[in-house]
Amino acid sequence: MSGGADATAPDAPEGHDASAADGPDARDARADAPAPATATEPRSVRRSLASIVLGFEIIVVFLAALVIWGLAPTENGSFDLPPWVALAAGGVLILGLVLTIGLLRFRWGYAVGWTLQALILASGLLNPAMYVVGAIFGGLWTYCMVVGARIDRERTAAADPGKEQE
Repeated sequence: MSGGADATAPDAPEGHDASAADGPDARDARADAPAPATATEPRSVRRSLASIVLGFEIIVVFLAALVIWGLAPTENGSFDLPPWVALAAGGVLILGLVLTIGLLRFRWGYAVGWTLQALILASGLLNPAMYVVGAIFGGLWTYCMVVGARIDRERTAAADPGKEQE
């Protein structure tokens, strides 16, 4: 590039011309200007806790699917299903858990989470140990939904005493 009117200063914002009108004082004024504030609400505690529970469930369901597949007889296992069905069902359940983490931004995403909890509990029909896993994660999910919602209500009430979240 040739030196001229279209030369930009190294610390100038993209697309900004550094001309004679922009001296060192003008650059200092831009540097001292406050950054534009972004109005983002803090993330819901309920959503954070739900994401954590679902993340741990992904790991446990993956390992449980491997165990159920590994313990299946070589012919047909539970309910006369081939052993690979445990891996496929585990994969579908894992995909549902991953997608639900993203869907928690919507109110109905929590209903999907409750449905997945019921499916994990129902997987005890394939391996009775899954009843224990389902009960533990179902209890964690319930606790996180109740406590997370309570903390979110308290935060909302403290931030704006006249307005409370439903």
